[in-house]
Amino acid sequence: MTQKGICHNLLGVDYKKMKLFTIAITVAYRSFSTKSAGKPTKWNQSKYKIMNNFNEKTTRTKYEWTNEQMNVLTSIRLGKSVFFTGSAGSGKTLLLEEIIKLLKKSYGPSRVFVAAPTGVAACALKGLTLHSFAGIKFGTDNREDLLQGVLSNRRAFRRWEKVGALVIDEISMVDSEFFDNLEYIARTIRGVDKSWGGIQLVVTGDFFQLPPVDARQRPGIKFAFEADSWNSSFDIYIELTKIFRQTDYQLIKLLQGIRKGECDPEDLQLLNQCCSEAEPDPSVVQLYPLNKDVHQVNEERLKSLQQEHVTYKAVDSGKGPWKRQLRNGIAPDETSLCEGARVLLIKNLDSFRGLVNGAMGTIMEFHKARDVDDICSSGLLPIVKFDSGKTMKIKPETWNIMVGDEVVASRKQMPLILSWALSIHKCQGMTLDSLHTNLLNAFGCGMVYVALSRVRSLKGLHLSGLSPSKIKADPKVLEFYRGFTFDVSGK
Repeated sequence: MTQKGICHNLLGVDYKKMKLFTIAITVAYRSFSTKSAGKPTKWNQSKYKIMNNFNEKTTRTKYEWTNEQMNVLTSIRLGKSVFFTGSAGSGKTLLLEEIIKLLKKSYGPSRVFVAAPTGVAACALKGLTLHSFAGIKFGTDNREDLLQGVLSNRRAFRRWEKVGALVIDEISMVDSEFFDNLEYIARTIRGVDKSWGGIQLVVTGDFFQLPPVDARQRPGIKFAFEADSWNSSFDIYIELTKIFRQTDYQLIKLLQGIRKGECDPEDLQLLNQCCSEAEPDPSVVQLYPLNKDVHQVNEERLKSLQQEHVTYKAVDSGKGPWKRQLRNGIAPDETSLCEGARVLLIKNLDSFRGLVNGAMGTIMEFHKARDVDDICSSGLLPIVKFDSGKTMKIKPETWNIMVGDEVVASRKQMPLILSWALSIHKCQGMTLDSLHTNLLNAFGCGMVYVALSRVRSLKGLHLSGLSPSKIKADPKVLEFYRGFTFDVSGK
């Protein structure tokens, strides 16, 4: 289809509404299709096995998937569009990585695109920001202007034409109007009168966590699930209910209450026991809502060590638009380290040994090394003793941005950042052994939950302020998640 031949009058498509539910490990598949205009039919597994070239055998991995996770993988093998969600620490990221592998085997790497609303989340998955993938600019609200911008962007137009599967992470930070605009662009450019123009959509995130950052939505409408096209976008919703990050029942119960904006007297007593006015241990990471506070604390602590600094400057390669995205990723443009500095690993190096994103340690010394002069003029690499007891020489790592199967930009940098302090936004997705935060500084729904749910155990949770009024969840999110459960008896 040529660009000139694209039909622009698809706004009037009347999508059927559907109700999709999950309970424990039970998944209710819909018995009709909202993604096409054909006659409603019952779900037929054998039909979908013929239509899709996924390997029918269960994916062999070293992980033992839960029934809920297997339901997600099975649905995706059958070509369904899926929204899966779950609490912090329920294994969404690990499952998403497996899903991306599955989709690439089915469609081929060049037809699978991975995107997220922020650079940090996108870079973690070697993907693109949603704006970059779509080929649209910030600050433009008019749907037709957005469409014309994509039509005039040859590369973006080709992406929309060729994409077979689109994966979107951190959906809680995508606003309703943006979601609708993306669906409209997909349907219009592809010229297919189906939701998202027939693209297989896989979306994940937790709406109880960080909300849209810059929502320019219609009055009273904010979240992606409020979008006009939300229900018609998915064949199934699945909620992951098993928590892996924490094993302490009391902490899990406390966090589940905070997630929903609730905190009973027993939970408040537990939180009060974690409060102390004493100066926090320097080895415990401090979480702050604002980046300026993070920078100030880290700079002051680094300076107080009175050690010679070793500076690492990122080396970027690739095409202009994609290189700009790297600056918003988690690997900084420049970082200065020294002996005694508390650092945090920002990339998985050795999962088996516990050297994963979020692992913390202390720099013991520096060793001279070859082939690092491009990022460090002194040619030094740090030796880090991690809190787990492991000691390792840390080498530069590379972060790639992929467009399909093509590497379009790369950043080479040390996979370490100073970790006396971190921002709550940037720690989303991390697991921390211990943290310190002041709940009095939290703002907005979900921020307290995001901060506290990073920690593995109550022993590692340290607070210097507690205000129950800061523990809150958006009423619309609560209502949305209530629709995920139903009475098995059908009542």
